[in-house]
Amino acid sequence: AEDGIRDSSTSRGLGDVYKRQVLGWPPSDLSPNKRLHWAKLAAAKKQYRKDCFSVSKEQLKKYRGVYKNIPEKLVLEMTFLPPEKRSYDRDNLVARMKAGIDGLADALRIDDKRFNTVISTMDQDYLGGFVRIRILQELPYGTESERPRSKDEGIYRQRRKS
Repeated sequence: AEDGIRDSSTSRGLGDVYKRQVLGWPPSDLSPNKRLHWAKLAAAKKQYRKDCFSVSKEQLKKYRGVYKNIPEKLVLEMTFLPPEKRSYDRDNLVARMKAGIDGLADALRIDDKRFNTVISTMDQDYLGGFVRIRILQELPYGTESERPRSKDEGIYRQRRKS
């Protein structure tokens, strides 16, 4: 891609890529499984949020009119590229990213609740120690004039035809 971020997957029908970001690997102190004193945990969250805000703010400079017309419902897609070849719990990584997502939302000047859907994937083919972020506009399923159809109806119709 033009911004140097490898983009191998498609948007899966979620809309065009709205923004791309690269954030630092979330610190292990932010793990829900780590038992830290509340003051040390608060300091780690504050620092990671500040770091992600600064990095996001810098990366957003390449987009013109970044703060205008931000869609109401967004999809946040996170791809974790681990710093080393070992197994990571993806749910734990998503929880560790909360302060980073808050920093990203601060840089975009939006409330993080606008990330209506969060998708997380692991890319263990490459090492890097960072999180690749794609922000997409969430598209509704169907249109107002079209009644949403369940997967079961499609299967039922296929069976009737055969």
